[in-house]
Amino acid sequence: MSFYYTLGSIPAKRHTQFRKPDGSLYSEELVSTEGFSSIYSLVYHCHPPTLVKDIGKEYSVKPTAALEHNLQNRSFLTFQTAPEDDYLESRKVLLFNKDLYMSAAAPRKSMTDYFYKNADADEVIFVHEGSGTLKTLYGEIPFEYGDYLVVPRGIIYQMEFNDEKNRLMIIESFSPIRAPKRYTNDHGQLLEHSPYCERDIKLPRNLQTHDTLGDFKVLIKKQDHIYPYTLGAHPFGAIGWDGFQYPFGFSIHNYEPITGRVHMPPPIHQTFEGHNFVICSFVPRMYDYHPQSIPAPYNHSNVDSDEVLYYVDGDFMSRKHVERGMISLHPKGIPHGPHPGTVEKSIGKTETKELAVMIDPFYPLMITQDAMQCEDPGYYKTWVK
Repeated sequence: MSFYYTLGSIPAKRHTQFRKPDGSLYSEELVSTEGFSSIYSLVYHCHPPTLVKDIGKEYSVKPTAALEHNLQNRSFLTFQTAPEDDYLESRKVLLFNKDLYMSAAAPRKSMTDYFYKNADADEVIFVHEGSGTLKTLYGEIPFEYGDYLVVPRGIIYQMEFNDEKNRLMIIESFSPIRAPKRYTNDHGQLLEHSPYCERDIKLPRNLQTHDTLGDFKVLIKKQDHIYPYTLGAHPFGAIGWDGFQYPFGFSIHNYEPITGRVHMPPPIHQTFEGHNFVICSFVPRMYDYHPQSIPAPYNHSNVDSDEVLYYVDGDFMSRKHVERGMISLHPKGIPHGPHPGTVEKSIGKTETKELAVMIDPFYPLMITQDAMQCEDPGYYKTWVK
């Protein structure tokens, strides 16, 4: 997904003198990945980003598995999760493994008195309800219903919401979030057959340079602990930056579906990938157009991956009952497919209005108590007439 971008003021040559109007130097910071071997950005701060005035006592936010082993199709109604004022406290991990965490969140309040940094994981924040602005050192990204916000690890940010009704689905990835390899050429450019292109990416804009000293609280997540830092300079004190490492947004509504004469497999919906998992977008599209086609998906067994579907909106031809914010978990090792009667019902239909996010991890997911509290316990029996 990365391509070169720049915002604000930067010197003509990197690692050279870049002075403020008063003659003092801006503070250059290299934000690099995989040591110095992968993508990076260069950021120019009004004050050094190393001004740490205090570090408070850390506390654990490690998810605990209520079920470590699962071989049952399950469903969770995430809109039953009660809203909370605080953004971080509202985040409830539901499913997790060593590669990713999946959380539901319903924050009522904007982050006004602290900043947040995930030092371990890239975050993909899917906006199901609400709107606002993602604020970062790199600029601002307005967001709304249907947006994916991708925040690479190590980026300090704040979420500013326009009102109190917000529903988010958050994926924490312990590997970089990238575009699928088959969508890019050797230079990283999205290819012609990709279901989206660089024009669809929401880039940071409106760089706000806060040339301010004081006490600024930053909560940093590292190894499932939160470390309360107090910085001596405003975290958003950049005069400019350039490079390949920065936050961005992408609307699920800009995903252009791939269709065919007969039913196409789920990889056609792939939007992002991490190590050992993929993220897919199911969007409104024309159905298969072979004269004998069956639009409903065939029964299938995920031999090598669990399948998680987060239902956003619309009607689903393969399910009898779907709620907004519902998550279905189909573990690898057992088959699943359309509910009874939905196959015949789908024949002759020309289009679907479904909207959903799918996550397929290649290692089994563990289930937390927060997930169990919003489970529909009878879901696994819904294939029985």
